[in-house]
This record gives sequence, C-alpha cells and structure tokens, in this order.
Amino acid sequence: MNASPANTNPHYLDPEDRALPTSVLMFIAQRYAETRIFQVMRDAGAEFTVAQGRLLARIAPGGSRISDLAEQAQITKQTATSLIDRLEEAGIVERVPDPTDGRARLVRGTTETIDKYLPIARREEARIEAEWTEHLGEESMAQLRDALTRLREITDPFAD
Repeated sequence: MNASPANTNPHYLDPEDRALPTSVLMFIAQRYAETRIFQVMRDAGAEFTVAQGRLLARIAPGGSRISDLAEQAQITKQTATSLIDRLEEAGIVERVPDPTDGRARLVRGTTETIDKYLPIARREEARIEAEWTEHLGEESMAQLRDALTRLREITDPFAD
C-alpha cells in the first residue's frame, strides 16, 4: 500500500502527533466565516472576487486610501489599485477627495453597495456567531471573544 504524499512529507503536521497551532485554528475559523459571508453576498448578486472582497472589508466607514488598503491586505499598491479600479467600474466603490489632504483620494463603498450588501454580510456574521455560540456555549464563546479582543491589542496594527 502506498503512503499518501502528505504522510511522506517531513513537514506534514499529523494531528495525531501534534496539536495544530492556535494561529492555524484561528485561520481555519476565519476562512470558514469568510467563505460563508462571501457566498451569501454572491448569492445576493455581488460580483466581486475574494481578493476584491478582502479589500472591501477593510474600507473604513469614511473611506480609505489605496495605500492603506494595500498595506492592510498585504498586497502591493499596484495590485490594490487594479482591484479597486475594477470595483469602481462595477459601481461598487467610488473615489472621493480626502478632506484631510487635497492631493489624496479616498476609496469608499457606494451608498447602493453599502445599503444592499452590508446588511447581508452582517446577518451572516450573526448567524455564524449564533452557531458557534450554540456549539461552544455562552460562557466559552464569551471567553473566546474576550481572549481574541485582548489579543488584538498586540496583533492588530490597524486597530483604532
């Protein structure tokens, strides 16, 4: 019997041998939530890619500079500009003057996009949290939220 390629890879983490790192467990949960949220958005007619959606999710309520979005998404400014250009062409975002710097422009979601898709995303987020709370229990979910909120203090350079 042939061993599967994963079992022959010396870097493969066999769950029987080692517990997954906490960071990987958080990534798995985040990816699950993101996939569900993007799916309900697509089901509602949103026409943007996952990469575009990741930029959209980072736009501040008053708008964001492309350079800030690129930094937060860990992509080049050129890639962010290309993604934003396509979102703008689709009428999902708009560029507006930055009130703090006349030379700069901010990207923000169009009113139509925000009014249509933000409530859909928020409802799915609430469903996911309700499912996780049902699975973990109220106390464990509260502890998880508290722990992740405290971790944000040392992990999120973009927190307000």
